[in-house]
Amino acid sequence: MESTTFPTLTLLLFLSWTCYAEEDTEDTLYCPEHQEGFDGSCYEFVALQRSFLSAQVWCEQGGGHLAFILNDEIQQFLQKHLEPGKDWWLGLAPAAPNLTLDSAASEGSLAWLDGSDVSYSNWENSPDPHTACGHVLRHSGFQWEATGNCSQELNFICQFDSGRSIVCDGQNATLQCGSGQVIEVDDGFYGRKTIHYCRSKLIAAPTSSQEECSWIDVTDSVTAHCHGLQACQAPVDLSSFGEPCPMLGSYLSIEYHCKHGLHLLMSKLAAVFDNVTITVKWLLHPFQGNLTCKLNAGDGHTIDPYSPAEMESNVMHVFNRPGVFMVGVECSTSDWHVTAQKSITIQEPVGEFGLITCYSRNMSTDGPKFNALHGRPVQIQVEVEAGKSVLHCHVVANSSVDTGITPHNITLNALVLEKLGHGCHNLTLTASNRVTSQPVSTGLELCLLEPVEGLQASVTAEGDDCPDSTNLIIGVSLERGAPVELLFTLTGATDAISETRDMLNGSFQAYTFSSPLEGTSILLPRLDVGQENSTVLDLANFSTLIIDVPSPDVTLVLKMEPSEDISFMLFLGYRDYPNDENHVAKTQIPLENATDGEKYTWVLSPKDRTGNVGVHYLVMRPIVEPGVKFINATVNVISIAAQCKYWNETESSWSEDGCRVGPLTTPLVTQCLCNHLTFFGSSFFVMPNLVDVSRTTELFATFTNNPVVVCFVGAIFAVYIMVVVWARRKDIQDSAKVKITVLEDNDPLAEYRYMLTFSTGHRHGAATSSQVTITLLGTEGESEPHHLTDSEKPVFERGGMDMFLLTTHFSLGDLQSIRLWHDNSGAHPAWYVNKVMVQDLESGQKWHFLCNSWLAVDVGECALDKVFPVATEMDLKRFSNLFFMKTAKDFRDGHIWFSVISRPPCSTFTRVQRVSCCFSLLLCTMLTSIMFWGIPTDPSEQTMDLGHIEFTWQQVMIGIQSSIIMFPINLLIVSIFRNTRPREKSTKADSASKQGKTVRVSPSQTSSPHKELKDITPDTRIAQSLSKAMKSPLPELELRSGQPADINTLLSLVEDIIRQQNRAAGDFYSDASKRDRSMILSLEDSVWGSPERTSDEAQKKSNNSRYLYRQLRHVEKELGLLGPSRFSNPGSYNRAMQQVQGMKGLLEYRLPSSRGLPWWFVFVGWILVIATSGVSGYFTMMYGLTYGKDRSISWLISMVVSFFESLFITQPLKVLGFAAFFALVLKKVDQEEYGDPVSLSSDDHDAVRAARRDSTCSFYQPPPPTDIERMRNNMIKEQKVFALIREILVYMGFMWMLLLVAYGQRDPNAYFLTQHIRQSFSRDISDSMSIQDVFTWANTTLLSNLFGEHPGFITDGNSKLVGNARLRQVRVNKNSCPVAPSMQQPKRDCHALYSWELEDMGSYGPGWSHYVADNTSVDLNSPWAYQSQGKLRAYPIWGSVKLYRGGGFVVDLGPDSPNSSKTLQHLYDNTWFDMYTQAIFVEFTVYNANVNLFCIVTLMLETTFRSELQSVRLYQSTGGLHVFVMASEAIYFFFIIYYMFVQGKLMKQQRYAYFKSKWNLLELAIIILSWSALSVFIKRTLLGKRDIEYYQNHKDQYASFHETAKADAVLGYLIAFLVLLATVKLWHLLRLNPKLHMITATLQRAWTDISGFLVVMTIMFLAYSIASNLMYGWKLYSYRTLLDAAQTMISLQLGIFNYEEVLNYNPVLGAFLIGSCIVFMTFVVLNLFISVILVAFSQEQIHHKPSEEDEIVDLMLMKLCSLFGLKFKQQGGDCLTERPDVSSVSNNGLSMISSGNSCDG
Repeated sequence: MESTTFPTLTLLLFLSWTCYAEEDTEDTLYCPEHQEGFDGSCYEFVALQRSFLSAQVWCEQGGGHLAFILNDEIQQFLQKHLEPGKDWWLGLAPAAPNLTLDSAASEGSLAWLDGSDVSYSNWENSPDPHTACGHVLRHSGFQWEATGNCSQELNFICQFDSGRSIVCDGQNATLQCGSGQVIEVDDGFYGRKTIHYCRSKLIAAPTSSQEECSWIDVTDSVTAHCHGLQACQAPVDLSSFGEPCPMLGSYLSIEYHCKHGLHLLMSKLAAVFDNVTITVKWLLHPFQGNLTCKLNAGDGHTIDPYSPAEMESNVMHVFNRPGVFMVGVECSTSDWHVTAQKSITIQEPVGEFGLITCYSRNMSTDGPKFNALHGRPVQIQVEVEAGKSVLHCHVVANSSVDTGITPHNITLNALVLEKLGHGCHNLTLTASNRVTSQPVSTGLELCLLEPVEGLQASVTAEGDDCPDSTNLIIGVSLERGAPVELLFTLTGATDAISETRDMLNGSFQAYTFSSPLEGTSILLPRLDVGQENSTVLDLANFSTLIIDVPSPDVTLVLKMEPSEDISFMLFLGYRDYPNDENHVAKTQIPLENATDGEKYTWVLSPKDRTGNVGVHYLVMRPIVEPGVKFINATVNVISIAAQCKYWNETESSWSEDGCRVGPLTTPLVTQCLCNHLTFFGSSFFVMPNLVDVSRTTELFATFTNNPVVVCFVGAIFAVYIMVVVWARRKDIQDSAKVKITVLEDNDPLAEYRYMLTFSTGHRHGAATSSQVTITLLGTEGESEPHHLTDSEKPVFERGGMDMFLLTTHFSLGDLQSIRLWHDNSGAHPAWYVNKVMVQDLESGQKWHFLCNSWLAVDVGECALDKVFPVATEMDLKRFSNLFFMKTAKDFRDGHIWFSVISRPPCSTFTRVQRVSCCFSLLLCTMLTSIMFWGIPTDPSEQTMDLGHIEFTWQQVMIGIQSSIIMFPINLLIVSIFRNTRPREKSTKADSASKQGKTVRVSPSQTSSPHKELKDITPDTRIAQSLSKAMKSPLPELELRSGQPADINTLLSLVEDIIRQQNRAAGDFYSDASKRDRSMILSLEDSVWGSPERTSDEAQKKSNNSRYLYRQLRHVEKELGLLGPSRFSNPGSYNRAMQQVQGMKGLLEYRLPSSRGLPWWFVFVGWILVIATSGVSGYFTMMYGLTYGKDRSISWLISMVVSFFESLFITQPLKVLGFAAFFALVLKKVDQEEYGDPVSLSSDDHDAVRAARRDSTCSFYQPPPPTDIERMRNNMIKEQKVFALIREILVYMGFMWMLLLVAYGQRDPNAYFLTQHIRQSFSRDISDSMSIQDVFTWANTTLLSNLFGEHPGFITDGNSKLVGNARLRQVRVNKNSCPVAPSMQQPKRDCHALYSWELEDMGSYGPGWSHYVADNTSVDLNSPWAYQSQGKLRAYPIWGSVKLYRGGGFVVDLGPDSPNSSKTLQHLYDNTWFDMYTQAIFVEFTVYNANVNLFCIVTLMLETTFRSELQSVRLYQSTGGLHVFVMASEAIYFFFIIYYMFVQGKLMKQQRYAYFKSKWNLLELAIIILSWSALSVFIKRTLLGKRDIEYYQNHKDQYASFHETAKADAVLGYLIAFLVLLATVKLWHLLRLNPKLHMITATLQRAWTDISGFLVVMTIMFLAYSIASNLMYGWKLYSYRTLLDAAQTMISLQLGIFNYEEVLNYNPVLGAFLIGSCIVFMTFVVLNLFISVILVAFSQEQIHHKPSEEDEIVDLMLMKLCSLFGLKFKQQGGDCLTERPDVSSVSNNGLSMISSGNSCDG
């Protein structure tokens, strides 16, 4: 485009706040929203039509009166608000004298209501003397009109005077002041000064009696009530004075003014985060007490209390969000209480300009440079980052908008553009508001262009022939509109291309196209995996894609898949983001004139891309309508790099001439368009996802829009830190557990070492507190018993592993078995031993003992002493052993996740390292997952399947690539941590630790060594040491009594034997030598062994050499301890030392070097963990920010589900599968399962040389069988004690929950509610009522109580009527009674008493008339048609005489009293009640929200009045008590499930005997009733919801809640019986009480005699009941039925009897009946009955046998007393002492073996 100089126009656009005048409203009059204020009064223009008196009453209810027009200003003010077409009542009434003054009436016929004259008037016509009221006349120019017809209904004007309140008798006056003001009462009276206020009718002149009115000054009482308040209700207390105006009535008039007491000062407008000064100024002086205030800023910030130091104080506050806030302050003293409020508007300053868009015709342009057609309107859409209520102004256009951040269009019309003219113009936009310090401005460039006209194009050719050249030349000319951009579209037979060219001027120009079209299309498939990049762009967030072009010769194919049918522009940039001016290529999608498959495909050849290589940026800009800010759409972009080459035979190379990549290229197929045919090849690359690291800051800036992945990764880091802290603490605890305990009772002279490893099971109670002892049994001998204990740590804990070092004097050979026992001591003596491993540290051989057994008196085999044989190879390879051992090892140590919890303490792979490995593995997994997330699959790709599992090759490759990325580095980290040797401690530290190590020695142990040194000489002791090590004395050196041995001779013999055997390669202490009693020591290295020796024999000789080497070293130490002074010949000492050192030289050996990586490799592992975690976390967050929020959430959900599925399902199944495979197929015993050979330095063993065995300790002897039996019996008793205590505690909890549930279902307010309703509806009820009386009661008492003052509520005002009330009656059929034949003529209508068989169920017409025809339709809802019980959803109900069915003839009363009265009158007129009516029911339901109860009411009129009321709670309350009751219900049923489990076990054990126990039946009944109650509770809930829903849908009908009420009643009965049975169960729990046991035994002893007396008593009672019923049943009420007679006879025995009614009826028979009954029943039978029980009780006292339960009670009491430090005495008075053979441990109550001495161990 040619450079042109354009004029510059500055267009100023001001964005400012809308200004409005705001007056200080502190002194202005405040009127409600629907009123208008003027001249100190508020006026309300009421559009209701009322008579004059009704209008005045309406105004008086609000404290005002009808309006007074006292001057022209008020007249003009009212005219502005009145409608001229309506009449309006004014406060004009007949003139009357002031009742409290001696004055006559004012002149004129009318005056204002307060008695003042009409000084200003605006009459249409002068009022007549007989007029009584006045109004504003319509269509008269608002003039007044006087009238005598004050009953006509007109609109009216109410006037409410400020500072004055007039209220009628019985109401309170409302006094109210504005913000920061308090009430000051000026005047007030109660009485009457004018006759027109508070009257029901107009009075022209009062009578003499009416003039006797006065008024009482109530200023002081009102002041006392309202002084110092901002608003109050002023009452009048009439108790202290009489009625001032008894005839006309009184009213209350108060005049007051408002006094300023508190000022709240602050600015009305401020910016966000500005300091706002709030000034609080107290104006009331003086005042009493302290001034305290409460300041509420309106934004949630409150200062309470706020105590101002001075009368005026300032508070600084910062508002952090925009809006309108009401700031309030409330201040109080002892005599004042003032509140002030003021609003403040907080706004954000205007921010920078956002996106500015220009719209012209169908074009939209973003950016600072706009192009538009000249003469067409231009719209400029602007927005700023902040600002509300913004006014937009500029020199050529004005417009306004409420919010500046909302895009707003400024229109430049054609007239403005005409003034601007053609060319480019510079515009300046400026934005500002009242809280912006500096205006914000930006510059725009608007270019107005001419429309394009006269475009012509032609193909340049010779003549009319089509050009045969590969180049196409097109000539173009233009008349107007240059410069322009030309778009050429060339369409061939099979292809079409589009290109753009620039045309700078309108002259003719030629454009050349080289080889534009080819006609050959070749599709070349690719079977290998190429480069493909698929990315989903969210057009609402990101619209930029990074594309890496690998080669300058490739063609870039971009395929777009939009989620919606939208259009958008594509811009391609190289190494920078493209825009309208700076881009490599651009196009509009969808392409025009393209097929459906090619519309969304953009092919960029190397020429289109200018051959650039590297990173390109693709920007996608949607094309939207003007005013649309963004669209919610996504586009999936697939970028493919491809090439088309053919083999050029001439040049013998691959060439691209004449070929290009076509738009049908896909990730699997390349389309080549060529103009020739030859050999072809296609290079296909699919590009991977790229993350632009340079965009890190930009992507993290979008964190607020997409925080999902970043927050998740951050949370993982936070959780990792917390878990590391926990893991470090557990590692410290594990380090204390990893210890090899050297047994303290090892013989100091024993050097043969065995490592014992004990595994305690994981079962409940597997740990033991007993003293455990072990003995090893081998082919060569048996070890002494050893006490397994450690003074520094607890041993044999649940799931723990303990290692002990046991020494013997000689090798025990191959171990055959071990023997374990314990003394059953401590709080939990039972022990479950899982397995034991014994390792010979000299030979490295290991023996395994698969125990899996309990050592306890009450569990398993009930044994404390067991012998366990060594496990054979078959035992070790058994499936159960291999499977469980392999599973346990893999979960505890092999599985990287689970081993964090259950890591073996002896492992060098710490928990911290394991947690870190898990952390690194998780982050790497997340990275590989998110890298390949969302890659689209090709539908044409072949799917492979394995059964129901289908997968593609792409999925397989993704798995392989993920594994290659993730697993090698993590396997390396785990291997480094697992195989790194721990760092060795320094020699100095070792020395210090050895010096500080101490060993506990009991007092009995310390004397033993001294005794040995006294009795045995040094030579003899050393000799015995060597002899004992050889397992038998040397034949040549057998010691005689008193003859010392020569140590030098012994050492010489040993040296000679060593030298001989080294030459002869003999065996060490062979079987032959043992038979010959000759000692031959063979100490030969394996290198000297003869060829026939096996490797085992060589190993044995090497081990024996090492053993003898340590023995000689021990002899050397012993010699050093004795010293030369203890030898008779000092030379002997020196010679012995030389001999020992010489033999040590012959036996010297080297310890094997430890294996593993150096200790410093652990730092390499930590570096790898940090590196992999950091890199994985960073790139995971980058991918998450790139994908967008929705896609990130989808990935996160998939990742979390996949992780937990793998952790808890896949990997455990994998562990179990591998374990099963090893156990079934390989059957290989993993030696690492049982530990590696442990090397223990001899220095560690030397630390316990001072310890000696005390063989007198009790735990060195196995427990005798008799003691075990006693302990078992005692344990059973103790278990019964604890079972009893547990049962009592469980019962207490069960009973507590049951009582909570029982009383939670009942409300004490239900009684008061039912009593109130019963009393309200039972008024005016008499014992004898006629039909007329029934209707009278229904019209008065019933209706007046059903419909109260408030609509929808009954008379109490608190209970809402749910639906309508219903009347129901039951009738009997006519002529239903049988009549004797003699009485049949003549007869009247006769009917029998009500019964279900004789009930009338017919359908009638009004007045009980029969229908004429059978086919007459019957209204089933008619009160004359019978409705069944099922249809009415009712139940039978008991009356005083009969049980009545729930059906009947029904009529619903109306929703209000008038309709109900009409219904009753209709029923009365048609004789709905008549002689055949047997019972009348009134049914309705009310709901009282105060107590949250429904009350279902049934009032029954039979022979007497009865009422049945049932209260139900259907809406559960939301308070804390309801939650507590719900929790109690849940806990109660947990108890029931527990009892079901217990009873199920008993039923399984006892079978049919279970049902013979009455207590078992009681438990069973409680369980059955509990589940029945739950079922009824559920049914009641469902029925309640059904009934409430029916009421919601049929509010104008009767809603029956009878089924719900019955279900609730049944629930109450079930719960009551539950409480009864649960309470009876207490008797069973107290069965161990001796007194209760005595009573129970007495009843059992006397049961035979009692049963006989019960039969006699029953017969006697039945006889007297029948006799009394026959004699008095027809006359006396108490004997009317047999049941009533029996009840009366029982009452006679209790002394509750009415003697007079019997004696008055028949004195003789009555006296005989009563007297005989008392003599026989009371004096004879009952006394004999009591005597039987007393005799049985005396016999039981004599022959009572204490049961085992008594002993259990004594044991329980003893333990309770010992717990509290009390002495427990038996009933005989002797103290309960411990048994001689069993000692009771006071702290735990369990028994231990007491034979022998008790030792610390």
